[in-house]
Amino acid sequence: MAEMGSKGVTAGKIASNVQKKLTRAQEKVLQKLGKADETKDEQFEQCVQNFNKQLTEGTRLQKDLRTYLASVKAMHEASKKLNECLQEVYEPDWPGRDEANKIAENNDLLWMDYHQKLVDQALLTMDTYLGQFPDIKSRIAKRGRKLVDYDSARHHYESLQTAKKKDEVKIAKAEEELIKAQKVFEEMNVDLQEELPSLWNSRVGFYVNTFQSIAGLEENFHKEMSKLNQNLNDVLVSLEKQHGSNTFTVKAQPSDNAPAKGNKSPSPPPDGSPAATPEIRVNHEPEAASGATPGASIPKSPSQPAEALEVAGGTQPAPGAQEPGETAASEAASSSLPAVVVETFSATVNGTVEGSSGAGRLDLPPGFMFKVQAQHDYTATDTDELQLKAGDVVLVIPFQNPEEQDEGWLMGVKESDWNQHKELEKCRGVFPENFTERVQ
Repeated sequence: MAEMGSKGVTAGKIASNVQKKLTRAQEKVLQKLGKADETKDEQFEQCVQNFNKQLTEGTRLQKDLRTYLASVKAMHEASKKLNECLQEVYEPDWPGRDEANKIAENNDLLWMDYHQKLVDQALLTMDTYLGQFPDIKSRIAKRGRKLVDYDSARHHYESLQTAKKKDEVKIAKAEEELIKAQKVFEEMNVDLQEELPSLWNSRVGFYVNTFQSIAGLEENFHKEMSKLNQNLNDVLVSLEKQHGSNTFTVKAQPSDNAPAKGNKSPSPPPDGSPAATPEIRVNHEPEAASGATPGASIPKSPSQPAEALEVAGGTQPAPGAQEPGETAASEAASSSLPAVVVETFSATVNGTVEGSSGAGRLDLPPGFMFKVQAQHDYTATDTDELQLKAGDVVLVIPFQNPEEQDEGWLMGVKESDWNQHKELEKCRGVFPENFTERVQ
């Protein structure tokens, strides 16, 4: 019997709920058709709009925060892999290996701590904040249903009162149902009218706390990470100092026109073709016999300057005819230069070139070999280089240390600077040979 009673109650409740749904559906249809008035509360509707907006913003913030956490985790994994790579390539006998490994461990712990604190102080707070919305949302929906029940009961009561044939029993029952429906609706309505504005205003404090937590955690993380990076940098600097001779350097690719053997590589001229410069070669021909006729002609070499040919042709003074100062300069030049350069230098100091007397050569810089003229502008890229403009005349001199000369480069001083200052140390510099053309 108890089971029958229980089943009867359940069946009755189901039937009651079905009847309520039908009544609400009919009421909504009548309201839409304008045959029944609907209770309106504009203030509450505004609160509902704010609630929906707040829920949308909070859901988006939660999604973006989860994306941020996923990015932090991905960065953690990438940083961990990078440090593992460093540990693998770090040789056991290199100094600072233990320190580098310790830094890698601390780096890993720092990433883990940062991620966990973001979860605890931001994501969990976010989840708690959004956790209250589903309940309120269901209560807003329930309030809407109770409002329809209230309107339906009110309309039923009014229809019985205006009927031509009044049934007092039905009217009393309808009034009782109306009072009950109104009470249920108003209780829910009052609670929501208080909660929704309070929830809407709470978003300001929540956003402030959430983003302050994220900003503070990120700031501390980067401070600690900066310290670890500085420590790692110190370890690597120490390693570089102890293995400085093996430091990796990036070398420029040599030019097809003038391949570089040293640190300097001459650039091609702006027009893409190097200026025509005579090639200096060492003359390995045997000296003429002591009984050769003075002034006898010597076969020309395409690379031999005119001054050298003139000296070889019979204008070279006899040994011992040089003055003391000239002898020192000649010896210094001959110790580091090819034979043809020594001959040229001797000719310019002791002989005559293009009609100039030996006395005139005293105004030229020590060791002067020949003149060149810039065919293109050249912008110096180092402090030891000459800045050239097309048309500049340069007095070419030998390098103090021939081993410092890079292939394709010459040492010289601009003629205008030499005539003005007469100071070799301040005016001289190197320049690319293929930007110039020999003129003397």
